[in-house]
Amino acid sequence: MSLPITVIIPAKNEALNIRKAIDSVRWAEKVYVVDSHSKDGTVEIAESMGAEVVQFDYDGGWPKKKNWAIRNLDIATKWILILDADERVTDALRDEMAAAIQNPDIVGYYLRWKFIFLGKWMKRSWNHGWMLRLFRKGAGEYEDLGMRDEGGWDNEVHENIVVHGKTGTLENHLIHDTNQDLSYWIRKQNEFSDWNAKRRLNQLEEALPPMQDLLSNDPVKRRKFLKALYIRMPGKPMLMFVYLYIIKRGFMDGRASLFFCALRAMHELNIQAKIFEKQNLTGEH
Repeated sequence: MSLPITVIIPAKNEALNIRKAIDSVRWAEKVYVVDSHSKDGTVEIAESMGAEVVQFDYDGGWPKKKNWAIRNLDIATKWILILDADERVTDALRDEMAAAIQNPDIVGYYLRWKFIFLGKWMKRSWNHGWMLRLFRKGAGEYEDLGMRDEGGWDNEVHENIVVHGKTGTLENHLIHDTNQDLSYWIRKQNEFSDWNAKRRLNQLEEALPPMQDLLSNDPVKRRKFLKALYIRMPGKPMLMFVYLYIIKRGFMDGRASLFFCALRAMHELNIQAKIFEKQNLTGEH
């Protein structure tokens, strides 16, 4: 079965993951791997599996990798799927996509993660994660948050795809399971906290979104309202742990969840410390 979908996989040194990612979307009409000059065999693996590899050189501005791909690749299909190298599309999700793209009234679909941490599914502690990843060509692209060098990324990591038109949701999960070890994950979280500290300083200067966004059918609008409210609250590291481990019943996900929830709380502490550093030691904002 071949579906009229073009898959875009951003990558940089993803030899541990890229094979499984491409294998999970062999049903797609076209698979692009948009690479940033990987040195670990990512390109050779991707090409051996039939994907077309395109190199991306970041100039420090906008667009970054995913938006550049959306704008510049030769996409002949009506639908685009964005897939990170450490993600997998299950057969059930593929079948759901096949049915969903037949609906002429929908221009984009939100997917949710099945997030794997230390080999275990964080079924309760990290089960929100709605992301718009499947959308009609020409119907949308990633938002520009004005973030450039923070984190040192040439790729949109926290930005969301914004589409113009009616959206829907898909029930089957997109599996997120990196083959990297915990040290790698902690290093990436440290990089993410750099980005988040700068982003939150900018957000704190903005007004709260309108209250009606909390009741919106758009999960991104709801999430943005809740996040804008959350970043103004005190005691965020403790709140994060209590919310994930107790309120969301992360304790039912096993010992791996205890480590995950504690590390997420530490991530919040890192963000707060970096905000304090910027406000008090560097004079920013």
